Amino acid sequence: MSIKQIDEAKLRGWVRKLIRRHQVIGIQARGDRFVFAPLAKAEDLRLDYDVSVLPPTRLLQPMCETLVRFTRGTGDYQSVVPDERFVLFGVHPYDMIAINQMDSIFAADNSDIHYLSRRRNATIVACDIQTPSENIFASCMGTATVQEGFDILVSKVGDRYVVDPRTDRGEALAADIPRAPSLSKAAAARREQLWDDAGRLFAKRKLKCRPEDLPGILGNGSYQHPIWKEKAALCFSCGQCTMVCPTCYCFDVADEVAWDLDAGERVRRLDSCQLAEFALVAGGHNFRKAREDRYRHRYYRKGKYVWDRFGYIACVGCGRCTTACPADIANIVEIYNALAEDK
Repeated sequence: MSIKQIDEAKLRGWVRKLIRRHQVIGIQARGDRFVFAPLAKAEDLRLDYDVSVLPPTRLLQPMCETLVRFTRGTGDYQSVVPDERFVLFGVHPYDMIAINQMDSIFAADNSDIHYLSRRRNATIVACDIQTPSENIFASCMGTATVQEGFDILVSKVGDRYVVDPRTDRGEALAADIPRAPSLSKAAAARREQLWDDAGRLFAKRKLKCRPEDLPGILGNGSYQHPIWKEKAALCFSCGQCTMVCPTCYCFDVADEVAWDLDAGERVRRLDSCQLAEFALVAGGHNFRKAREDRYRHRYYRKGKYVWDRFGYIACVGCGRCTTACPADIANIVEIYNALAEDK
């Protein structure tokens, strides 16, 4: 693969070509926040952003989607599988790692054709972090840099951008960059230094244990720790923390039938383990009726349950949950540090 160095003007020119030829969903400003949305012009792309409001995983698993359309009269059932190709431009390393996790989760056992179809149709341009967010702790989680899963990695080195294709799709996109010099030894060394620095510096919050220690900490008497009741007493059960989380993927499925009862759709909606009725089942039994139980479940799911099943911690250190929580009780670092200190 050919690694190129380009300046700001060539970067914008390249993005303009991509917009003309592809559907490009890029990171851009909305007031003082940043969102992933269809990119209309190259000047709107903001690779210097701190963190997006919603993670890019929401483009692969939407908040709401139709799975099946059906008609009672004819008995016709038609699966709705997304097939639109798009370029996702500006994914930070921690979000790319979250996407990699979702890839393995949705491919496990009975694979999810809806997620996997979107994933196959997505060409991902990742970008190294330039501006850390106020609650980031990616350096503590080993997610401040990424080396796999994407098609192109863009890194800002000085006043130049290094465009590094890693797949055939990425190479095809990068071919639209005109007359760009190859990566120099000096720029390569500076990029390596950028990655080394990211491993240390992107931690506005400090985790006082290693991520791989969390399953043991949670599995060794922490289930009855008083912090669960203390924090849950302030919880609104609003689900904000899970809605903005790049590794939360729970969903509910419902059938919506037209007024004439002849046609309808089966839809899937993102759900949250923090909502009061999440664990409600037939007969009115609720497995996690108490807020304390729901609050604790989120931390165990991220720090132990997914580890037990797949071998990785389901938290990538983006800090979105801390920012989004109206009660200021969703700080994962604070909770895990308290548990670690009591061991």
